[in-house]
Amino acid sequence: MHSGKRFGAREFAVWTKRSILWLMVLSAIPTVLYFLGCTFLSFPWQPIAIMGTAVAFIVGFKNNASYSRLWEARQIYGAIINDSRSFGYILRDSLSAKNQDKVKEMFLRHYAWLTALRFQLRESRAWENMNTAQFDEYSKKYDIPEKLSKLEDELEKYLTKDELQYILSKKNRATQLMAQQSKELSQAYVNGEINDFQWAQINQQLIKFTDNQGKAERIKNFPYPRNFSSITTYLLLLFIVFVPFGLLKEFDKLGDGTILEGFTLWFNIPFSLLVTWCFHTLDSVGEASVNPFEGSPNDVPITQISRTIEIDMRDMLDEKDLPSPLAPKNNIVL
Repeated sequence: MHSGKRFGAREFAVWTKRSILWLMVLSAIPTVLYFLGCTFLSFPWQPIAIMGTAVAFIVGFKNNASYSRLWEARQIYGAIINDSRSFGYILRDSLSAKNQDKVKEMFLRHYAWLTALRFQLRESRAWENMNTAQFDEYSKKYDIPEKLSKLEDELEKYLTKDELQYILSKKNRATQLMAQQSKELSQAYVNGEINDFQWAQINQQLIKFTDNQGKAERIKNFPYPRNFSSITTYLLLLFIVFVPFGLLKEFDKLGDGTILEGFTLWFNIPFSLLVTWCFHTLDSVGEASVNPFEGSPNDVPITQISRTIEIDMRDMLDEKDLPSPLAPKNNIVL
């Protein structure tokens, strides 16, 4: 998540520098060939303008869908924040009088669940963008915590040795941690440590956590439909290639009868670059938001949210040595 007022012009330039270079080349090639006498390369601009309308429509559709996925992901983690706080004080007030150790144990297991879930959501998928040169290069400006540490080292802070080994042997660690919470809760109910109403209240919170985990996994494991993504890419590429050809004649005759006659043709390069860069960057913005858990600078800050939840819940137990909130690096925090 970008925590500043806006992405600066320099940041955009750095992020899109690769596309700027090849867009400039695509604009320069037909311009140079036209200057050398290949005037037949000039296409009518009207069909290209119609194509641009179609591209604008489908890129806008993609960006709307990307924002919807991003906002849904943020809502999911907003629900996890609220449900975690409710879970914390309900569990504390229900169990602390009879078994303070179990309260602390279940709090720690909840931190472990948050940790396992964020590590699972940061795992790479074939359709994600962080393995591309553009995103990989920009990621050096900020930290992705899940890439800087190992899951077992993080879980070791919260779980006993035996439970850690058990959880690490499972495929979906977050699910099994929530199952362990349910098992502990059932045992407390059998032992008479909580009554029927308290058991139902706490169990309802565990169900909410499971629901939110499933919603997050749905977004993570189901990409933006490949048919829409592919047609956007192909139409955008065709438009980018044809734009410089459609502006050749217009810029060539722009200087007729003036001292710039014969020179205005070269305006085709910067203006074609500007038009194609706008369309390409709009598509890139949508692409940067379509996978909200992959580790891009526009992601939902699930690590920061998890740390905030841990701080709040530890504070409920009146702990003094609280972990520090995550601070942004170059205005990016994950």
